[in-house]
Amino acid sequence: MQRVVRKLTSIISHRQFRSQVVGFRAYCTGGVVFDVGQPTSASHPQLLKDGELTPGISTEEYILRRKKLLELLPEKSLAIIAAAPVKMMTDVVPYTFRQDADYLYITGCQQPGGVAILGHDCGLCMFMPEAKPYDVIWQGQIAGVDAAVDTFKADKAYPMRKLHEILPDMIKGSSKVFHNVQTATPSYMEMEAFKKLAYCNNVMDLAVYTHQLRWIKSPAELKLMKESASIACQALLLTMLHSKTYPFEGTLAAKVEYECKIRGAQRMGFNPVVGGGPNGSIIHYSRNDQRIKQGDLVLMDIGCELHGYASDLTRTWPPCGSFSSAQVSMIDVRLAIQSTNCRRA
Repeated sequence: MQRVVRKLTSIISHRQFRSQVVGFRAYCTGGVVFDVGQPTSASHPQLLKDGELTPGISTEEYILRRKKLLELLPEKSLAIIAAAPVKMMTDVVPYTFRQDADYLYITGCQQPGGVAILGHDCGLCMFMPEAKPYDVIWQGQIAGVDAAVDTFKADKAYPMRKLHEILPDMIKGSSKVFHNVQTATPSYMEMEAFKKLAYCNNVMDLAVYTHQLRWIKSPAELKLMKESASIACQALLLTMLHSKTYPFEGTLAAKVEYECKIRGAQRMGFNPVVGGGPNGSIIHYSRNDQRIKQGDLVLMDIGCELHGYASDLTRTWPPCGSFSSAQVSMIDVRLAIQSTNCRRA
């Protein structure tokens, strides 16, 4: 009951605040800035420089990515790229949202609910969700049609309710459709025009092209990858120092995540693997609920994500502070095998 009262009080306060703000604008000390539902150089100058669409990546780079993808797409073909859906932890509590990698790579939009179309005739066309007052109160502002054109530099933009009016004709004029299969949505897959192309085996996975593009990293991407790796390395070193005093898998998992996030990472790249003793031999061990016994080694496989770019590293060490003679012998054997494999390569 108290939680309901707090929520109602929050809603009333929010409505009173919104009544004093024109056009869903957010106030800041530098003046009034439009909230497009994600950081911009105007709203978050500590994260983005002028000209950047997402931290570290310029608007021009996103436009270049679209041009390169169009060069790969066959003539008279269409790419349909859906944003990742919101996944729910309970009936009313969502998991932290993570954007589909291809949608983010092409559009720069970090929000759910949209569908992007890329074609030789239409360029980038974005269908955007429409913010309802109720949704804004609970979830905050989201990017709409105006943001698609002004911020993400789409050639055309429409609200999602127009999808069934416009997209079928675009599909009918195409000989092939490529889409991101992992986040495909019924909103377009149930269209008759889409089904007809699928029946003729003319619907394919867009990953064959997007993965080809993403394989080669730009200087800006490499910089973010190095920063992500640096954060993970610093976090892991501090966690190693922490392990002698707190030899618990769960505590070390919490410590490394804290150290990553306090250095700017948005999330872990995957659930940390922290395996003490025999648990270190389980490749995707995730329980992290055991005390590390005296004399055992602990294996930690971790990585963090920085503005869409992830790191991944693994280290094994003795929380007690020193390796046993048997462990040293095992390490020597491992190093010898690794050295031999490197020479053969």
